[in-house]
Amino acid sequence: MKKIVLSYSGGLDTSVMIKWLKEHYETKACPVEVIALAVDLGQGEDFEKLRTKAIASGATKIYIEDVQQEFIEQFIFPALKSNAIYEGKYLLATSLSRPLIAKKLVEVAKKENASIVAHGCTGKGNDQVRFEVTIAALAPELEVLAPARVWEFKSREEEVEYALKHNIPVQVTKQNPYSIDKNLWGVSIECGPLEDPWVEPPEDAYQITTSPQRASEEPTYLQIGFEKGIPTKLNGQEYPAIELIKRLNEIGGSYGIGRVDMVENRLVGLKSREVYESPAATILFEAHNALESLVLDRETAHFKQIISLKYAELIYYGLWFSPLKEALDGFVEKTQTQVTGNVRVKLIPGKAVVVGRESKYSRYSYKLATYSKEDAFDHRAAEGFIKIFGLPYRGVR
Repeated sequence: MKKIVLSYSGGLDTSVMIKWLKEHYETKACPVEVIALAVDLGQGEDFEKLRTKAIASGATKIYIEDVQQEFIEQFIFPALKSNAIYEGKYLLATSLSRPLIAKKLVEVAKKENASIVAHGCTGKGNDQVRFEVTIAALAPELEVLAPARVWEFKSREEEVEYALKHNIPVQVTKQNPYSIDKNLWGVSIECGPLEDPWVEPPEDAYQITTSPQRASEEPTYLQIGFEKGIPTKLNGQEYPAIELIKRLNEIGGSYGIGRVDMVENRLVGLKSREVYESPAATILFEAHNALESLVLDRETAHFKQIISLKYAELIYYGLWFSPLKEALDGFVEKTQTQVTGNVRVKLIPGKAVVVGRESKYSRYSYKLATYSKEDAFDHRAAEGFIKIFGLPYRGVR
């Protein structure tokens, strides 16, 4: 018996894939058993329906793993503490989820004594890299199959025809032009009219945010409490991490916060136009950055910007389980020891604006910063400082 563990979303591709894998890898001497794995990342899926659909599509069994807490603690919060943003815009919601899904694939494969895993990624996306590099890092002995890179189907219509021929349950409706990936940290939207970078994203592309033009003009103020870089409180009340993120997605989404329209550089060498929604992530990143600006010394803060750029690239490139990322984690954790305090954020249509910050570890001194009569800064010391600082540059022009 040959066992294949398939990362299963319940969409057309992975539903067709179950039968396709059996058809192409099964022999009389060696039957194939396809085991589906569905991962709950907070996408709001009806997993009982998904279970029924996977079995009806030919899967022997399906594992449904609720990994929301692990996703937050082991992936989202490290990215937040690192200030990782890819190319200055993308908060990496989809990128962060892939190494976790791949990790679960490996765990199920080992549990089932399977020697093969499979995914539904195409040949020109980033996710194929994230899956396969992670699997190679964690279980190099596993064989990885990517049917969408090699199968005969050239269109969605051909897949639907194959599904109907083999009694695979699929919804034959008017095709949604968008490819959408959703989890607790955000939504990625591509395809359809978004493939023309000149065209403004249609409003129906957005999944969890209200148009800023339709949002309330009345601002909302939030107070977010952090402990060592991790958000723990909202408006003075402690919340479990999942609940806090969900509340911020709902509140921020109602103001149209977290919308991003960008042309990004994919790892595989091409440029793609992507639209993202990340209300909670946007609010928390703004708040976290503001608190860091209060408590980190200048040299650490400036060097961390370099680290943040590299950290974001490692996430985007699928190198979560890499020696460099592990080493950078040590630096990031050290920087967070005093990132504790409160941040006030004002929500207005399309924006989250930090309007206040406080911390017992604050390096801000009113008496040194003020221009009032309470000014305690020694202005006379500045002359000597400037002479010494500028000494290497005297007469260079």
